[in-house]
Amino acid sequence: MSQNSSKTLVMKFGGTSVGVGMPNAVQIVKDTRADWGRVVVVTSAISGATDRLLNSATHAAQGDLTILRSAAAWLRQSHADLADKLVADSARRAQVNTEIGALIDSFVELCRAISVLGEASPRALDAVASLGERMSVRLLSAAIESAGVPSKYVEATELILTNDRFQHAHPDFAQTTERTRRVLSPLLDQGLVPVVTGFIGATEKGAITTLGRGGSDYSAAILGAVLPADDVWIWTDVDGVMTADPRLVPNARTLAEVTYSEVAELAYYGAKVLHPKTIRPVVDAGIGLRICNTFNPSHPGTRLVANNGNGHRAAHSGDVVRAVTAIRQQRLVTIEGRGMLGVPGVAARTFGAVASTGTSVPLITQASSEQSICFAVPFDMADSIVGALENVFAEELEDGDIDRVWMTDEVAILTVVGAGMRHTPGVSGHVFSQLGAHNVNVLAIAQGSSEVSISIVIDSADTERAVKALHEMIVK
Repeated sequence: MSQNSSKTLVMKFGGTSVGVGMPNAVQIVKDTRADWGRVVVVTSAISGATDRLLNSATHAAQGDLTILRSAAAWLRQSHADLADKLVADSARRAQVNTEIGALIDSFVELCRAISVLGEASPRALDAVASLGERMSVRLLSAAIESAGVPSKYVEATELILTNDRFQHAHPDFAQTTERTRRVLSPLLDQGLVPVVTGFIGATEKGAITTLGRGGSDYSAAILGAVLPADDVWIWTDVDGVMTADPRLVPNARTLAEVTYSEVAELAYYGAKVLHPKTIRPVVDAGIGLRICNTFNPSHPGTRLVANNGNGHRAAHSGDVVRAVTAIRQQRLVTIEGRGMLGVPGVAARTFGAVASTGTSVPLITQASSEQSICFAVPFDMADSIVGALENVFAEELEDGDIDRVWMTDEVAILTVVGAGMRHTPGVSGHVFSQLGAHNVNVLAIAQGSSEVSISIVIDSADTERAVKALHEMIVK
């Protein structure tokens, strides 16, 4: 063992990493444990499993069970194929297949119950969605054992205590700390590698909850913070945080380091390499975070580093713009009218109406004249949001104090991110000059006081051209 053998590492593997990439994941665990004596693995469901589970439940609520059979067959075959490849002992392999088969049977029964009720409640959807991770954890633990590393799977319902906000549960960190240390510390002391379900937790009464789609990153950060671990590594299918989406910008490159403030903006505004909630537990605990590629494990990936007092990295201070992201399938909703001027509570009523639809708003801007409020919402929620606003402001619309509530066609939100932008004159001017030079029209802008990012709303059709134009600003 190396000098790190007494230290604790939490590694999370995403869906593709435990689907086609499971052989790589097993080898990574084996190699890493030789250097880190205490390793906890957090796993997602295999790629495609959660979508099939939830689609089956949604169709079942509409009385349609036609896709249930094919989904169950796919789950059974996909896990069995991986078990055949990775679990050498036939008795152990049969045990894994039996346990996974029982979970698939539960899935079928849940969907049939949903069909009878004609409704899929958030609690029922969490019970269905959790099954992908519960299957994956059994398979990955057995595969790691088969590779010669002692392992034990653990369902996070034993570790992460949450509230009962199903589908977006919030952990109780004090209770989670006590439970996690009580369950995982003895396993680590025995030299076992615990393999833990990502994405899920449980209420005090034992009902299964989920932390939101993509929540396995968050699970790893929570466990890393409460153990505490020395480092958290997120294994995914890209080399780390990139300067742009390589599907839009072929010459995008991996960033060796990003600050916590930068990655928080990138995660929120469309860089899907990291779940937005992952950052806070790691920052609060003062532990390291690294993003790595399961399919290219020799690549150093991206290391997250703390901000210094000015929000810059000590190194790379010459880098002003670090990355460009884009969120598509958005619409701008605008409320406008001269009667809004100086009237208290308009914004509160506006966003109360939006909240009533269960929608999160990624961008808000308001003119200093107070005659309009403009904000972005997901494309498929725009109609219901406009309807909610028209109901809330029905009297003002009738009296003419508000002229209209309207929405655009599809737009995209571009975000330029870089801690070096803080107190750097001329960045905004350069951004808009770049867009203008490439004939991209700006519909709305927003910038927070942290100055780590500038967000720009453009027509969706201009997205690729705009991202490429702004990527040219990144220091080579």
